[in-house]
Amino acid sequence: MIDRRIFSLGLGAAMLSGCAGGYPAPGPVASPMQSVPNAGWSAWVAGFKGRAAAQGISQGTLDRAFRGAGFLPGVIERDRNQTEFKRSLEDYLAIAASGDRIRTGRQKLAQYRGVLSQLEARYGVQPQYVVAIWGLESRYGARRGDIPVISALSTLAYDGRRGAFFESQLIAALKILQNGDIPPERMTGSWAGAMGHTQFIPTSYLAYAVDFTGDGRRDIWSEDPTDALASAAAYLSRSGWVRGQPWGGEVGSAAARSGTPSAVLQPQVPGPKFAVFRNFQVIKRYNNSDNYAIGVGHLADRIAGGGPLKTPFGPDATGLTLEDRKELQRRLTAAGYDTDGADGVIGPKSEAAITAYQAANGLPATGTPSPALLQRLR
Repeated sequence: MIDRRIFSLGLGAAMLSGCAGGYPAPGPVASPMQSVPNAGWSAWVAGFKGRAAAQGISQGTLDRAFRGAGFLPGVIERDRNQTEFKRSLEDYLAIAASGDRIRTGRQKLAQYRGVLSQLEARYGVQPQYVVAIWGLESRYGARRGDIPVISALSTLAYDGRRGAFFESQLIAALKILQNGDIPPERMTGSWAGAMGHTQFIPTSYLAYAVDFTGDGRRDIWSEDPTDALASAAAYLSRSGWVRGQPWGGEVGSAAARSGTPSAVLQPQVPGPKFAVFRNFQVIKRYNNSDNYAIGVGHLADRIAGGGPLKTPFGPDATGLTLEDRKELQRRLTAAGYDTDGADGVIGPKSEAAITAYQAANGLPATGTPSPALLQRLR
C-alpha cells in the first residue's frame, strides 16, 4: 500500500483546507512558488538524468521535462515546516461534511450521473463514494494545485530528506510524460507532487489511472474530471471494493445493521460509534487514516441523501460545543475580528482573531477559546 498521507498532509491525520478553522487541505492550495538558480540542484539533475536513462527514460523526455524546470525553495520550506495536525473527529467532519461540501457534492452527483453510473457498472463503486473522494481530495476540482510537478519532485529528491522516495516519484512522473498522457507544462499539482482532481501521486497514477474517455490519454488534470473519477473508482476496485456494500455507518443506523461489521470504532469519546465493513478498509488504502475513511463514508452518505449523525460529541476540552464555537466565530467576526467563516473549527485564523480581541480588550492574549470569552462577546 502506498501511504499518501505526506501528499495531503492535513488529511492523513484528517487534514483539509479552505475552511474557517484553517485546516490544511486534501486538495492542495495553489501557491505562487518561483524557481531560483541553484548550482547544487543543477548538478543533482545532471547526475539524475543518467539514472533515469538507465530506467528507460529517453533523452527527449528528459530534455522536455527539465526545459524550464528549476529549484523551488518554497517546496523545501513547506516540506520542513509541516505541522502535524491531530484534529478531533468532530472538527474533521465539520469540514469534510460541511454544508457547502454536501451541497456541491449533490450537484456534482447529479451533473455527472451518467458517467458515474458507467463507472459503477465497470468498477462496482457506488457513485457517492467517488464523488466524496473527489470532494475531499480537491474540493471537486477547485484545488488541483498549480506547482510544476517535475520542479517540485526534483527539488524534494535533491534535498535528500526523503530523497529516494521522491526520486522514485520523479521517475514515475517522467514515465507519465513519456507515455504521452500530459505535456510537461500541464503536469502540475501540489508542492509534494500529488496531481489532478483526485490527487494521485505519480506511482499511484501509473498503477491505477485509466483512460475512460477513450482519447488515448489518462488525463486527470483536465477540466473534464471523467478520467480522474474513473481512476479513483479503479483504485478502489483494485484495492478490494465490495460491490453494493456500504462503508459502514453510525451504530444503530440501517447501514450499520446491513451486515456483520469487521469492527466497531469510537474515535472520540463522547461521540458516535461506527460499525465498519470491508469497504472502510478499502477507503483507507486511498489514505491510511480512520478519520479520512469516516469522512469519505459520511460525506458519501450525506451526498446520497442521508442525514447527520445522531449521537452528539459533547463539549470539547475548553467546555464549548461545536455550535458554541460557531457562535464564537460569528461574534468575533461581527466585532471586527475576522475568523474567515464559522465552521466551529478553531484553527490558526480563529486563534489569531481571539488573540487580537483579547489584546484589544485588556485580556491575556492566549488565543484560546472559552465559555467566558463567548459570554463576554454575547
